[in-house]
Amino acid sequence: MLNALEVFTTVVVGLMVGVEFSVAFVMNPILDALPEDSRQLGHAHGGRMLGALMPFWYVGSLVLSALWAITGWHEHGAGLVVIAAVLLILSVVMSLLLLVPINNRNRTWTPENRPDDWQEQLNRWLRFHYIRVAVIIAAFTLLVAALA
Repeated sequence: MLNALEVFTTVVVGLMVGVEFSVAFVMNPILDALPEDSRQLGHAHGGRMLGALMPFWYVGSLVLSALWAITGWHEHGAGLVVIAAVLLILSVVMSLLLLVPINNRNRTWTPENRPDDWQEQLNRWLRFHYIRVAVIIAAFTLLVAALA
């Protein structure tokens, strides 16, 4: 049972890392290359779509990692799993305090109602997102190392 939990958790976190990595390094550059109104509308749509999904994915990844840490406490690599879970907690806290407030504003913007500093706000979100991606990559790496 523990082996299945380990593999399932690693896959779930790995997929989350892949999505967030592609948002940072694939989707945002694509959206940023669009004309201003299309760019902003694309970011708003992405904010609505992923903003509805990612909270469950982040919390689910954290819960799975915590379950792995608890059930495998006396197994090899448990310390790595605990550190990974702490990093996932950090990613959730970062999301709630830094990224979600910007995303909640962004997802309601249209070309008619967006603030004058909308681009600066999106750039701030992206800078925080880069840090969050690094944190979840580190968590994923620790989970993979715990399997070895």
